[in-house]
Parts: sequence; C-alpha cells; structure tokens
Amino acid sequence: MITIGVEEEYLLLDPVTGHPVPLSEEVRRAAGLEALAEGDEVQLELLQAQVEAATPVCGSLAEVAGHLLRLRHALGTAAERAGCRLAATAAAPVSGAGTVPVTDKRRYLELRKQGGHLIDGMLINGMHVHVGMPDRGMGVAVLNRLRVWLPTLLAMSANSPFWDGNDTAFASWRTPVFSRWPVSGPPPPFADIEDYERRTAALVASATIADAGQLYWQARLSERYPTVEVRCMDVQLRVDDAVMLAGIVRALAATAIREQKDAVPEPVCPPELLQAAMWHAARHGLGTTLLDLAGRPRPAGDVLVQLARHIAPALVEHGDGRHVDPLLHRLLREGTGADRQRHALAEGGLPALIDFIIDETAST
Repeated sequence: MITIGVEEEYLLLDPVTGHPVPLSEEVRRAAGLEALAEGDEVQLELLQAQVEAATPVCGSLAEVAGHLLRLRHALGTAAERAGCRLAATAAAPVSGAGTVPVTDKRRYLELRKQGGHLIDGMLINGMHVHVGMPDRGMGVAVLNRLRVWLPTLLAMSANSPFWDGNDTAFASWRTPVFSRWPVSGPPPPFADIEDYERRTAALVASATIADAGQLYWQARLSERYPTVEVRCMDVQLRVDDAVMLAGIVRALAATAIREQKDAVPEPVCPPELLQAAMWHAARHGLGTTLLDLAGRPRPAGDVLVQLARHIAPALVEHGDGRHVDPLLHRLLREGTGADRQRHALAEGGLPALIDFIIDETAST
C-alpha cells in the first residue's frame, strides 16, 4: 500500500466584499490548534490572508477525506470567529485596498526581499499530494514517468479564473502567476538520483534560490519526507474533488513504480512541448483540447479516457476506483471549479460568486 498525504492552501476573505483579509494569526488562535490539529497540520502561509492545512500520512482515500473535512471545519469555524471566511479558491477573485502583508516568518520575509513586487501577486493557493516512495532513486524514476501527465492533472484541477475583479480568460490563473519564480514549471527528466542531486545542488549554489525548498517544480522530491510531491494542481472547492485527484496521483505513482520494475521505457516528451501543454491546460482547463503524450491536440475527454485506462489497474489494487470513477464522470459532466465559478458569476454577479466560493468550501 502506497501512502499519501495532502496539503491544501486557503484564502481568508471578507464575507461581504470578498477582499482578502490579513487575519491568519487570528484564525490560528481562534481554531485552538493545540486541541484541533496535531503537529504541523495547520501552518501560516506566505501572505497573512492565507492558511495551509496538511493531512497526516494516510493509507486510504477515506482517511484523506476525513482529515480534510475535519481541518476545513476547524479552520472554517475559526475564520467565522475571527470575522472572515475560509475560501478554497486558487486565486483571490477580487483585491482590496493596498497589499496583504507578508507573514512575519524569516523564510517569508526573505522571499519578500528576493521577489519584490512579485510577492503581492501570490494570493494563490495550491493542492499538493505527497506519495510515499521506497527510496529517492525510485522517486526520480516516478518523476520521469509522471511528468507527462502533469498538464492533465492541472486541467482537471483548474479553479482560479478570476483576478482583481476580472475574468483572466485562464482556467488556472494560479499557474502563470506561480511560474514567475526562477525554478518552476514541469521538472526536466533526470538520468538517476545522482543526476537529480547534482543539478539541484547547482541551482542552490547559483544563489538564485536559497535552498531546495525553492525548487518550485510542479512535481519534485520532497526534502522533508520520503515522498514525491505533485504540486501542479489548484486547490479544490470541494473535498471530494481533492480526494479524487489524490487518488489519481497515487495511481499514477503506483503505475510508474510498476513500469520501472518491469523495465517499460519511459515516456518521452521534450521540455518545450511539455511546457506548452502546461500553458494550454492552464488557459483552457477541460474546455477544449489537451495535448496528448505526443504533444498533439486531442479532445480533453479523450485524454481523460486515456488517463483512466493507464491507471485502472493501480486504482483497483488500492481500492480507489469507487472514489475516483464516479467523480471523474461528474467532472466531465459539470466541469472544473473554474467552470463552476464562472457560472456562479454569470448567474448572480460578484456577490453570488463570493457566496458560492465560501459555501462550497464550507459544505464539503
């Protein structure tokens, strides 16, 4: 059984205006985290209008769902006590007057010095899935095999169409915003773990990044845990969609491990095609086409069918099909979080959009 863990980042919004509010410390205090969360389950984020929740190590998707529901409930209740609301949207739909202060932690203050005005646009929230690895060498093999599916995962998770009161025309505005960091986007292929360590050490030695924690590739080896960390996805409005994506990531990793052991050749995708596929997925979500593994445009539904076939044995092996299959069909039927946010805005304007995001976050 391959273990998994999920991290979610949330915004704190004014319930009337939808403006981000710098109340993360107040929310932490109101949550009474000593009683409601263990260890590092809740963390402050880069900006004071953000908080992060992380599940413990889980063996099943049911465990993931239970922890995410518990953490969202605790933080949502705490946010109401502090006078704001928890919002699982991957970009702030509107902005208030001025900028949101950086959290008073040394690492975040250093990022402010490094990034300058770039930091002001970081009111974006992702979902990260950690998948347990037997060793870092296998982790590199999984990265090499999983990287070609990152655009599909991004398209499925797209949940950030609005920024500063405007429709960005992107399904995931978070993706181009986050790509402004010096080391970002899909990871390159690596020859082996030695190649990975040598090249990442060279990036740190360049002083362009402070440490390996700033390797902001959309999938990477974790420096804290024995895991591969998939980071390309927007945070999800609903817990069940987050659980579906976690199951798909685990199945992709399990399939990669099996193929590595069976000496199946690694899929080949040139970096420029993969980068183009990521941009296309961020722009369109599931609304038009996706680039397939050969870099050719195909209907998004066809690529999702290809993904489902690829991971089907791993879903069965882990008993995850019952969690993933129905939600995959619902995703194709109802659209992504970005699609549903746009529908809410069209139905009732900005107040309806803000209510929709808050209600969806709280109802799961």
